[in-house]
Amino acid sequence: MGNSNGTVWLPEGASTVASEIDWLFYFVTWTSLAIMLLVVGGLIYLAYTYRRRSADDAPQPIKESKLLEISWVVIPTILVLLVFTWGFQGYLKLTVAPPNAYEIQATAFSWGWSFDYPNGASSNNLHVPVDRPVKVNMSSEDVLHSLFIPAFRVKQDVLPDRYSSVWFEATREGEYHLFCSEYCGTQHAEMIATVHVHSQTDFNEWLADAAMDEDIPLPELGERLFGQQGCQQCHSIDGTSGIGPTMQGLYMNDRLLQSGETVTADENYLRQMIIEPTAQVVEGYPAGVMPSYARLSEREINALVAYIKELE
Repeated sequence: MGNSNGTVWLPEGASTVASEIDWLFYFVTWTSLAIMLLVVGGLIYLAYTYRRRSADDAPQPIKESKLLEISWVVIPTILVLLVFTWGFQGYLKLTVAPPNAYEIQATAFSWGWSFDYPNGASSNNLHVPVDRPVKVNMSSEDVLHSLFIPAFRVKQDVLPDRYSSVWFEATREGEYHLFCSEYCGTQHAEMIATVHVHSQTDFNEWLADAAMDEDIPLPELGERLFGQQGCQQCHSIDGTSGIGPTMQGLYMNDRLLQSGETVTADENYLRQMIIEPTAQVVEGYPAGVMPSYARLSEREINALVAYIKELE
């Protein structure tokens, strides 16, 4: 996925800020390595040179060197100030998005992503145009998450009940990994998405195809939403059990709840499952895992219900 011509530590950079961040990373790495070798080498040399050779071999006093003492204070101070200035300039560049940046709204939830575009399109993977600044405004539905795209060298925490943002400009078309880099629960390692970098023409075509069409039949719209909202990460449609129960054959079948009662999965049950998932938790599955999708429009909720009803 993406370009594999990276290094041991980093994938090959694919954004406008990647090279600058890489230079700072390698400067800190090789400078630290050089200092470590100098210190370890000095320790070995001193330990060997001034070792006690016999019981009568008393250590001789050594006169201190003012130049040496000044050096090991001044040189690290210069290095710290250099790294701070270099890093702070990069931080400012990453913090302030260009005024012409294309804005996308990202919503994180346990355990997936939802990306919403200005024209109404929505996806659980991130689609962006190449050679154009993109600003991602982010919020979380539940706990603390963090958006991390290694190839772009960007990472930003995603917080519940407030907005954070990150921006980048991709320089090469392709597909790149997007991770959650903040531990957020048992399925944290599965909270992975793909960044699709398109040409501007292909991106415009994708936007047009992904936009919600008011004339699309409800089951077809529900199928699209089922994928876009990341439902398939927890609920299969083929009978396979996952984090949550399968959707296959769910409609009008009895469900044993954690409370001990049995309910029939009719339209009202399906609707409540989407809007208030903790109200009637199925026996054998953890409570509090599924986030509420009350943010969806009435038509989108109806579409999901219609789609689930058809999964026989």
